Amino acid sequence: MKHSIRNETKRIAMSCFGGDPNFCAECGTILPLPGLKNTVTCARCNFSISVQELAGQVIHSSVVFNSLESSSVSVDTEGGSELKGPVIDKRCSRCNKDGMVYHTRQMRSADEGQTVFYTCIHCRHQEKEDS
Repeated sequence: MKHSIRNETKRIAMSCFGGDPNFCAECGTILPLPGLKNTVTCARCNFSISVQELAGQVIHSSVVFNSLESSSVSVDTEGGSELKGPVIDKRCSRCNKDGMVYHTRQMRSADEGQTVFYTCIHCRHQEKEDS
């Protein structure tokens, strides 16, 4: 339930989205970063908030890269063929261990999803998933 109190100078909105100033208090959409204007306006519902209400906030961001060794594998086998590709944490249905290499192919018509082929890095069991 949403309650609003209207005043001539300021509009105070109390809603389930009102706790975080990074989100619109009216609809919950992520607000854009402040620009050159004195207000930040929601792109979805046009709700505006003063830039002064956002003053003093510190924004932290980080980028974490997976190491190349753990995200891709090249496994030699006795037959001379090797597995190459990204490794994901999918459990093999045969050996019940985590770690499968995958690749995708367009097996059906272009308006349908791709087929994902998984190969276990431990026992080389293959599975497919139509997406």
